[in-house]
Amino acid sequence: MTDLLSDYLPIVLFIGLAAVIGLALLVAPFLIAVKRPDPEKVSAFEAGFDAFDDARMKFDVRFYLVSILFIIFDLEVAFLFPWAVAFRDVGWFGFWSVMIFLGVLTVGFIYEWRKGALEWD
Repeated sequence: MTDLLSDYLPIVLFIGLAAVIGLALLVAPFLIAVKRPDPEKVSAFEAGFDAFDDARMKFDVRFYLVSILFIIFDLEVAFLFPWAVAFRDVGWFGFWSVMIFLGVLTVGFIYEWRKGALEWD
């Protein structure tokens, strides 16, 4: 029984420490924040656009392309970390599988680059 408790003690300490830090970060702004509201400080701000315009205004599609590219390459990195850790175990099949995966992503990136999707006017 003591072995079981000693095995889980670091996890319990980690969860307890995370809860204390989380609660401290939630409570701290209410205790130390300056309470002088200014109309300019409390006004809505949304990425340089007037927040009170029509919600159906035209929006440049390049923002979506760049965000999709970010998600794709973020996921690529998320897939490469476990692959790099298990590199010795996956063998040549795992190596060439990842090379094909990276090749497909590279072809897509070159296509978007050639189409000018990443150019800002």
